[in-house]
Amino acid sequence: MSISILSSLFTELRLEIRRLDSTDNKMPSQAPAVNFSVLANQYDHSPLGAYSPQDSDPGVKNGFSHLLSSWGRQKQDLDAIATQPSVFDDPTTLEIYRPPPQYENTHRFDPLARWTWREEKAVVRKIDFRIMLWAFVMFFALELDRSNISQANSDNFLDDLGLTTNDFNLGNILFRLSFLTAELPSQLISKRVGPDVWIPCQMILWSIVSLSQFWLTGKGTFLTCRQVTFLLLGFIQGGFIPDIVLYLSYFYTKTELPIRLAFFWVSNYISDIISAFLATGILRLRGVAGKEGWRYLFLLEGIITLLVGLASIMLMPPGPTQTKTWYRPKGWFSDRDEIIMVNRVLRDDPSKSDMHNREGLNVKMIWGALKDWRLWPLYALGLTHLVPVIPPQTYLTLSLRNLGFTTTQTNLLSIPSTVLGMFLLLTMAFISEAVNSRVAATVVLQLWALPLLIALYQFDETTSQWVYFAVVTLIAGYPYVHPIQVAWASRNSYSVRTRTISASVYNMFVQAGNVVASNIYRKDDKPLYKRGNRDLIAICAMNIVLYIGTYIFYRTINARRERIWSSWTPKEQQEYLETTKDEGNTRMDFRFAY
Repeated sequence: MSISILSSLFTELRLEIRRLDSTDNKMPSQAPAVNFSVLANQYDHSPLGAYSPQDSDPGVKNGFSHLLSSWGRQKQDLDAIATQPSVFDDPTTLEIYRPPPQYENTHRFDPLARWTWREEKAVVRKIDFRIMLWAFVMFFALELDRSNISQANSDNFLDDLGLTTNDFNLGNILFRLSFLTAELPSQLISKRVGPDVWIPCQMILWSIVSLSQFWLTGKGTFLTCRQVTFLLLGFIQGGFIPDIVLYLSYFYTKTELPIRLAFFWVSNYISDIISAFLATGILRLRGVAGKEGWRYLFLLEGIITLLVGLASIMLMPPGPTQTKTWYRPKGWFSDRDEIIMVNRVLRDDPSKSDMHNREGLNVKMIWGALKDWRLWPLYALGLTHLVPVIPPQTYLTLSLRNLGFTTTQTNLLSIPSTVLGMFLLLTMAFISEAVNSRVAATVVLQLWALPLLIALYQFDETTSQWVYFAVVTLIAGYPYVHPIQVAWASRNSYSVRTRTISASVYNMFVQAGNVVASNIYRKDDKPLYKRGNRDLIAICAMNIVLYIGTYIFYRTINARRERIWSSWTPKEQQEYLETTKDEGNTRMDFRFAY
């Protein structure tokens, strides 16, 4: 499937080259152009790697030094002006990119606004504390519910319900399909009513359905619950991640968002670590009131998520300038804070004012975003990049039980892989900054997994259980590059409407990949899963080729666009900006991250 997608992509790429050639012929060069702008990206400090004229400027800080500066690790004059140059500094382009009246923050937009680094850092700290921290808590609670079936497996969950490995796989397939189906509808609802309304609703309804698993009685109710997931639970939870990504983009610049998303996903790992300790205690309730321990696990962790969901109703403002409400009359931010928040985000990415945060998408907008073939390589990577590591990770607890470890030992032995994964997640986010390349930072997962999968394939019945544990722990503790790819897709969308759809579509492909991964380890292949591991090795090798193809794909488009743009005179460039009907990432002045 991924290969066919790439084949279609390179066909489209040839058409794009022809279109650019046609554009080149329409606007011949009259003189070498002054490199005064790739206006929408000219002052792009994005860690996502998009080309800008700064990339060839030796005086510009590299990605790593800029990262250090962003996190306050370099000496900096805090009273110096922090306002970054942008398209709003030129009177002509100011009118081209001026926020429309329907944009909810228009009243705080001021192209003449200036502020210091001291002020900006104080505002960012407030955003981190008020907005980011609670997003972290919400994801923590959701992961607590979403992953507790792994701990349930260590408490004879399958045997208690009379389930086989294939039954468990079927339940996971239904669960993943619900995720896949829910992504786009959930995102569209969120865009219409606002993430601040929809996300708390998601959490409350999700937790109710999740805690109801306390009353599972057998195979029929297990699969029925997963079918309810298809209709309700997965639909509610499925769009949570793209909803949060869109919500956080209202507050953060392109430089700040990938690092925040990395820490956002750290909550996943912290939740897994804490849930392992919680499960160690909760599962000891087996026998209380004649119930199994895993029932109390579903019940108690579902209640925690319910409480977080209820609190989210009051702790999620609609946007930077909408924190005042009847129960918070003074709001979280001063007028000055709001001016800084709005203008620094718009100077970083003027496209963020394209739509109101409660403006829905029509069918034409949705179709336009779906047929944007320039994002298809990222969708292909979303489909396959996690497949090589999901089966060993999913079956870690079952594998440990099969090796003879007790329930308590199994839950505690799952912690090292979680700690390793958390460390590698943050490491790859920082490396992504240092090398200023998305492909280099994300292909590492495949290079990490390939030799370990080959080693796993060589194991037999005589292999030491501790050797097996070490290799599977390393696989399960893989460098989680998903947050980098989510931010990558967001960056390459370059408009609110496309970003809204692309975030959902990308996650749909990720969930489709999870469905594929759920079917690789089969009952007739246990306990060593030789056939499954051989398939994982092949997929891992294929992924390396896909990453190389994606690099070539975006590099080719960027080089072609830059050649044409540089061949135009400043007057021709200005004429294009004033008259073009190109939108988003089809614009000649846009460069893709790769």
